[in-house]
Amino acid sequence: MTSLDKPTTDQDAQASKEVTEAALFEAFGGVRGMVETVLPGLLFVTIYTVNKDLHISAIAALGVSLVLVAVRLIRRDTVKHAFSGVFGVAFGVVFAMMTGNAKDFYLPGMLYTLGLALAYIITTLAGVPLIGLILGPVFKENLSWRTRNPGRKKAYAKASWAWGLILLGKCAILFPMYWWADTTKFGWVLVALKIPPFLLAVYLTWVFLAKAPPPIDVFAEMEAEEEAEKARKAAAAQQPEA
Repeated sequence: MTSLDKPTTDQDAQASKEVTEAALFEAFGGVRGMVETVLPGLLFVTIYTVNKDLHISAIAALGVSLVLVAVRLIRRDTVKHAFSGVFGVAFGVVFAMMTGNAKDFYLPGMLYTLGLALAYIITTLAGVPLIGLILGPVFKENLSWRTRNPGRKKAYAKASWAWGLILLGKCAILFPMYWWADTTKFGWVLVALKIPPFLLAVYLTWVFLAKAPPPIDVFAEMEAEEEAEKARKAAAAQQPEA
């Protein structure tokens, strides 16, 4: 009996929801990951609002990103979210310094958001929704959802559409503002739009996956097959020779 054949009880459904919550927390960094995402940009726009000094604002943003990475390294925590933040801030600093336009500090992140939105939509249309590629290893199902778990594939497709459309909506607000708004106003709007769209997308992902069939643990299956193979070999070795 596979995980798809097992009857679903209220206890199983609750366990599935808890696993989904934990996986989303791990994949997207949780509260700490959100803080690390927002803090550099918040510091940049705060300092720039006060003194209009691009260099000091950029250096402060990059400095706090490096501090966040150092803290994670010292505590031996997962550094992928902090490192991605450092790279994003570093690209923003380079852009802004090269052009002398403080708004260009935000341009790499905006382009990344647009590219990510398109990736969610294109991969879903291609039948391999990006959110499934991201969360599959976290749920220990890898790509089994593509061929063996159609209900879960449908949930991943819905979640990827949600991410893609939400991020496109965010871009539809920010890109026009990039051209006509002043740097201070643009920066505060961008910071304000960091968390709410993200939380909405994560919540919808949780809703879709909580209602989906449970993941197939392919790692457990491989371990079971290995144990069965060892048992067969041991049984064969114990049989007397003819």
